[in-house]
Amino acid sequence: MFKQVVWEFVLVLAMLAPRACAVGADEEGFVSLFPDNGVPRGWVVRKWNDVSKPEVSEWIVQDGVLHSGKSRGNWLMSEKEYGDFILELEIKLTELGNSGIALRAPMKGDPAFDGMELQVADFRYNEKAKDSELTDGIYRAIAPLKQVYRPTEWNKLRIELKGVHLKVTLNGEVIQDTDLDKYDQPVKRHDNSNAPPVKDRPRRGHIGFQHLSQKNQPVLIRGVRMKGLE
Repeated sequence: MFKQVVWEFVLVLAMLAPRACAVGADEEGFVSLFPDNGVPRGWVVRKWNDVSKPEVSEWIVQDGVLHSGKSRGNWLMSEKEYGDFILELEIKLTELGNSGIALRAPMKGDPAFDGMELQVADFRYNEKAKDSELTDGIYRAIAPLKQVYRPTEWNKLRIELKGVHLKVTLNGEVIQDTDLDKYDQPVKRHDNSNAPPVKDRPRRGHIGFQHLSQKNQPVLIRGVRMKGLE
């Protein structure tokens, strides 16, 4: 009798285990990355061109919207590392807005060159920008297929990273669908030195959100959720 009770208990635990692993996930397997109001937990603020250096600027969540700090020139970086995932969010900038999403970035150097940065910027921020420096380009490395960014409106993003495959959908249209291993040429940093080709950059690292808008104008982000694919 005792052995039977123990065996039934083990079976119950086995049935519950998968559910326990998915605590906090919705029915599609997505987890909200900013579920609570206040200063985000599990995130750190770092200097815009070297994320090994702390920066004093307080990002905050209010009523489900992530607000950048009052001063520009920083990243809000995840403490956790990610490899393969789907990341969904909405982002809104001003006319002079400049942001970006760090993907698989190490916690050192510039995410735009040492990891990957999916650029998000109003075209008025830099009217001389190259295609790969516009919204949804992998900064200075991979130009988007088209421009469907909606200035000063909420823009809906879906980023899918699986191994060497990157797919990005903006406002319902696919604007990146590519093999990262194809990009084997060095990329110029801001000081004109060479950064590694995209194919040689990390396949696992931190994610982050940038605030580089002119005149310290805000970056607003909402509905941030992630589904791991590992």
